[in-house]
Amino acid sequence: MAASSSSSYSSSVLNKTSSFIPSLHSQDAFSSITSLPVNKRKINGVITAKYNDGSNDNDIMVKGEQTKRLNEQFKKSLNYSGEKPLTPILDTINYPIHMNNLSIQELEKLADELREEIVHTVSKIGGHLSSSLGVAELTVALHHVFNTPDDKIIWDVGHQAYPHKILTGRRSKMNTIRQTCGLAGFPKRDESMHDAFGAGHSSTSISAGLGMAVGRDLLGKDNHVIAVIGDGAMTAGQAYEAMNNAGYLDSNLIIILNDNRQVSLPTATVDGPAQPVGALSKALTRLQSSRKLRQLREVAKGVTKQLGDQTHKIAAKVDAYMKGMTGGQGVSLFEELGLYYIGPVDGHNVEDLVYILNKVKAMPASGPVLIHIITEKGKGYPPAEVAADKMHGVVKFDPQTGKQSKAKSRTLSYTQYFAESLIAEAERDDKIVAIHAAMGGGTGLNAFQKRFPHRCFDVGIAEQHAVTFAAGLATEGLKPFCAIYSSFLQRGYDQVVHDVDLQKLPVRFAMDRAGLVGADGPTHCGAFDTTFMACLPNMVVMAPSCERELINMVATAAAIDDRPSCFRYPRGNGIGSILQPDYKGIPLEVHFSFIEIFVLTFLLLQ
Repeated sequence: MAASSSSSYSSSVLNKTSSFIPSLHSQDAFSSITSLPVNKRKINGVITAKYNDGSNDNDIMVKGEQTKRLNEQFKKSLNYSGEKPLTPILDTINYPIHMNNLSIQELEKLADELREEIVHTVSKIGGHLSSSLGVAELTVALHHVFNTPDDKIIWDVGHQAYPHKILTGRRSKMNTIRQTCGLAGFPKRDESMHDAFGAGHSSTSISAGLGMAVGRDLLGKDNHVIAVIGDGAMTAGQAYEAMNNAGYLDSNLIIILNDNRQVSLPTATVDGPAQPVGALSKALTRLQSSRKLRQLREVAKGVTKQLGDQTHKIAAKVDAYMKGMTGGQGVSLFEELGLYYIGPVDGHNVEDLVYILNKVKAMPASGPVLIHIITEKGKGYPPAEVAADKMHGVVKFDPQTGKQSKAKSRTLSYTQYFAESLIAEAERDDKIVAIHAAMGGGTGLNAFQKRFPHRCFDVGIAEQHAVTFAAGLATEGLKPFCAIYSSFLQRGYDQVVHDVDLQKLPVRFAMDRAGLVGADGPTHCGAFDTTFMACLPNMVVMAPSCERELINMVATAAAIDDRPSCFRYPRGNGIGSILQPDYKGIPLEVHFSFIEIFVLTFLLLQ
């Protein structure tokens, strides 16, 4: 009789649940814009919004034109005249503690003032712009809700940390950023106690955050740890290794996925912005808000407590059904890794961000939580909104127009000479292919991709994969050129040793930004490649003294087919050497000794 009663009650619950499901209308990633009429319902700490917009439960692709119209409709008038902007609220903030009593309206105004301040400052000295503009509201919300430095905020890569630096006591020194004896361009532990972890390279935040969270637990502390990572940084394997471990260890950790549908490094092609690469980007783009799923789960939790173990199988089936119904492939990915997923959330809605962060902060023993926010790179500054790729890293520019004051030179950069010479070699040899790790603009390979679209591969921010992918291409008789910044190749060194050199596979490494790089600082300094490449038994190591020698070394690398080779070249422009027609180089004579391999040219370029 008891079983019969339980079965009848379960049927009643499912009927109620079925009537509950249709009331949860689908919404795309930008449907939570504050100015739209909205009836918000708070369910166990998650804001849910219901709109009478006629949306159905099918997958909704984020449509650029629709987003653009919404942004235009609610665009605020900010001061980008070139004159120092008025910042009455920001003027009262020296440290995050001064933000504690600000209202939502004041926090929104503070985000706008931060944008004006950043554009004004960076227009005079250069630096990273679009990434910082895109996280103004997020930074304000984080520092309003959490208590740094006790609570730890880790910024992945770190080029988006300008608002963070301004709000943590460094506003007066922002005019020295990336300058000699000035502020670092990235978070730096010895610069401020609010910089919980140094950065500069990608995809380290979740690993570091998890270590801090476990360390906190072992020491009996109760602070919060927040890792902010972009969708581009999520293309690197370390991020997944960390999420997998976080799900297993189950320590309280907040991961904020800042999804701006662009990798964290410039992705422009010669024809304009490029779409982010990888299956994850597509999954995130298609991902609808999972709020309806979370509502159902909370209802199911209450029911399960009343009914006991008999309902677990039913709840699991309903949960799987709802994931399919809401198009939550991305949800499944994160939750299968053991992370509690919330989102997507409008990353430019301060009210929603503050509410959700407060509720997550108050959750007892929540384990790892991932909050998926949608932002726009360059948000609030029109020139950056339409060309976020070109305004990622900038030199001095006119704040009214966004036009950059780039110095004219009679020679090309070494990067451009490399790209042109590789194109010249590929014109004559159809086995030449090129690989880069989300750095088509920085390595010059976008020009190669335009000429040979099917012979150029952007693997995302995944240097380890790039190296072994190139090794696989070499086993099939192709001639891969793997173009990676010198300091970034450090991330794939085991693959260089194990997968390439020990097998004597003819992979060619083009190491850009070798030597000192200036403003980007020690995280991007290519000072170690000569040592870590020249110590390998089968590696040919080359370094040009001018652009002519660089072009010849590209030809030399193409001709070497029995072992790996590399050539290093600096940031900056050529010295004006006389070049061969059409950038076609002449292979150099390579001499081998028993222990070391030398090329008859200058090995070091100061």
